[in-house]
Amino acid sequence: MGEKSSSRCCCCSWFIGIIVLIAVVLAIVFTIRHNKSNKHPDDGADIVPLPGSIDKNYADALKIAMQFFDIQKSGKLENNKITWRGDSGLEDGSEAGLDLSKGLYDAGDHMKFGLPMAFTATLLSWSILEYGHHMDSVNQLEPAKDSLKWITDFLIHAHPSANVLYIQVGDPETDHKCWDRPETMSTKRTLTKIDTETPGTEVAAETAAAMAAASLVFKQSDPKYSSTLLKHAKQLFGFADNHRGSYSVNIPKVQSYYNSTGYGDELLWAASWLYHATEDKTYLDFVSKNGDEFANFGSPSWFSWDNKLPGTQILLSRLTFFKKDLSGIKGLQGYKETAEAVMCGLIPSSPTATTSRTEGGLIWVAEWNALQQPVSSAFLATLYSDYLLTSGIENLSCGDTSFKPSDLRKFSRSQADYMLGKNPEKMSYLVGYGDKYPEFVHHRGASIPADANTGCKDGFKWLNSEEPNPNVAYGALVGGPFLNDTFIDARNNSMQNEPSTYNSALVVGLLSSLVTTSTSLKSFM
Repeated sequence: MGEKSSSRCCCCSWFIGIIVLIAVVLAIVFTIRHNKSNKHPDDGADIVPLPGSIDKNYADALKIAMQFFDIQKSGKLENNKITWRGDSGLEDGSEAGLDLSKGLYDAGDHMKFGLPMAFTATLLSWSILEYGHHMDSVNQLEPAKDSLKWITDFLIHAHPSANVLYIQVGDPETDHKCWDRPETMSTKRTLTKIDTETPGTEVAAETAAAMAAASLVFKQSDPKYSSTLLKHAKQLFGFADNHRGSYSVNIPKVQSYYNSTGYGDELLWAASWLYHATEDKTYLDFVSKNGDEFANFGSPSWFSWDNKLPGTQILLSRLTFFKKDLSGIKGLQGYKETAEAVMCGLIPSSPTATTSRTEGGLIWVAEWNALQQPVSSAFLATLYSDYLLTSGIENLSCGDTSFKPSDLRKFSRSQADYMLGKNPEKMSYLVGYGDKYPEFVHHRGASIPADANTGCKDGFKWLNSEEPNPNVAYGALVGGPFLNDTFIDARNNSMQNEPSTYNSALVVGLLSSLVTTSTSLKSFM
């Protein structure tokens, strides 16, 4: 009995040892495979990684960036999270019998400019449609949709009839003569509109694009609202196309602020979004037939509130990736080829790489709001990279050189990292992120204490104050550095230190694309 028990124990111990050894080996193999599958694309692995791997730096930055939309809100604030902000602009639109109290203030002032605000909505919609699952992984999807709806509610009310659109609230010359909080502003809130007698194709078409893109965002969660948006989008596109005319020409006073260089890009952009929202071939025919006139095929350009061509080229390219029945359509080839030229211009080692860069590696195109082009380019590059990955396409040809989707994503990360502090100034240009960021942001509400009793003129003491802003404009993306990578953190330096809502839409899109390792995309049509 005793010997038998001893023998059985020995056998038992030996068997358990084997089981433990096998378990350890399997754990090691699983870990190696898991690490390989989650290898960042920048490391050369052009695969679609497992979802759920969060990049904490980008996640933190995204949560901060989202806050700027709340800071910029006009109207009766609901569930206000910004302690130094309150209700404002409650009577906006009243002189025309409209409720234009919602929407977002454009930048550091109290203006509501329709063209950049609609562009903000379009970009925010695109970001949600492509990367909403990324946003959701860090609890930012619902805040993004709430901010989007705050804009589209305004746009709906600004479009009271088929051929009338209110495109501006406030007079910029009067507004800019004051330095006050939005809650206490006293200047007249002048309204500007376009109609058949004073057409403005750019802003009508951009608003149509915003409505169409947003209709896709709310298609499942709020079908009735989505249908309303789509109805407005169709009407506005018809208005824009049937009554062509530049708003900058017909309303000269806008030239000092958001002067348009042409409306062809907005027509193509709007038609592209309407096709995605409706699958009505009429809109696809429009971009095919009007490409030669408006698309500037073969000439890469920079994506911005004024130039929608690069965005249109990427958006139409996605059709050739995800809708194979459209991949051979002749009218789409010029868009895709130009999109590829745009991408090849961004990769630093490409034979056609742009030389418009700072020594620190930032794409640099303009002194005013210098960060707009690098952030927008990085957003488009991540999108195109993910289109390639999802389609199983391993290479992008740039002249005689071939690049991987990971090269595009590496470029995007370089621009995001520069923006967040990996730059010669060691400064984050996203306010509230990192240890060092601008403290003298050119923003009225942030610069004036919430309990200050100031009017239009006496508020300028806060503009000229040598103390940092008493309120932190979390999430504001300021204009950015000069070509020599330097930055002057001064409140009166509006060239470099003023944020804007459309910059915020771009940075939210970029950070959302990077917040988790690249995942497979699918058509949202």
